[in-house]
Amino acid sequence: MSPRLLILLDHAEGPLFQIDRELTSEWHFTGVEAVLADCKEADRILEVMQRFKPDVVFHAAAYKHVPLMEMNPLEAVRNNAIATRVTAETAAVAGAERFVLVSTDKAVNPRTVMGASKAMAEWIVAAAGQRHPRTRFISVRFGNVLASSGSVVPIFRSQIERGGPITVTHPEMTRYFMTIPEAVQLVIQAADLGGSSGEVFVLEMGEPVKIVDLARNMITLAGYEPEADIAIEFTGPRLGEKIHEELFNPDEQARRTSAERIVRAVRHQPLDPAWVESTVAELEAMVASGDETNLAVRVVELVGGIESTAAVELDA
Repeated sequence: MSPRLLILLDHAEGPLFQIDRELTSEWHFTGVEAVLADCKEADRILEVMQRFKPDVVFHAAAYKHVPLMEMNPLEAVRNNAIATRVTAETAAVAGAERFVLVSTDKAVNPRTVMGASKAMAEWIVAAAGQRHPRTRFISVRFGNVLASSGSVVPIFRSQIERGGPITVTHPEMTRYFMTIPEAVQLVIQAADLGGSSGEVFVLEMGEPVKIVDLARNMITLAGYEPEADIAIEFTGPRLGEKIHEELFNPDEQARRTSAERIVRAVRHQPLDPAWVESTVAELEAMVASGDETNLAVRVVELVGGIESTAAVELDA
């Protein structure tokens, strides 16, 4: 069923113009409203939510480049975590039926500020689900999407076109991948699953792929011979980068759903919404003070310690 109205919200004028034009000119879908706004600005997002009163909100706005976020931790936390709280709270105020956060496997056992900020976004959504019973909040977690903005595929393609070398961080590095249509369909399907508010759904990604094998395959498909025509250069893992990504935290159990490729990540110990709120408030204060030096380390420390802290507070 087609939506009556699709509101496209972005703070980047160029991409917003392109997707609006594609929908209206190429797909002839006229029920589109393009809105320039920044999800970090609470007053503006509340204005948009109250104007349109959306039934379903898909929150996919996030900074995702790990090294760049390590250099800009203030913006990582501001955009990935605090803006998620802004969007979730304003959606609830406007009476949205469902709120869907698009998350990432980097939120699992995170070692970088980018992953930690996305883990915080999941907690914020889970806490909102307990505070706002009239809106169903869920998070959908999955790995890399092939050919999406900033994915390794266009980077490798560009390196091949220049004659190489293709740069791979580590010979054993693996990642989960799916295509854009797969990711979109599964996110929409997860949004329609029944269950409790605040749940995290994980998309089954199949077997992880070795990045070096992906590089070799792309070289071959381009008509060249790996190493002979296009070299592969190993640059070493970046700060905080995992050799293998995970889809579940140690305290989560995978449980089947009615959908074939979607499972629930069920926590052994539910999060305390008050604890989440105080944690986010502490980090927001650090962002406001511009304490960039300590923020990256503090974010990862807080995220890493949430399991024991939350359990103690709940048991008290």
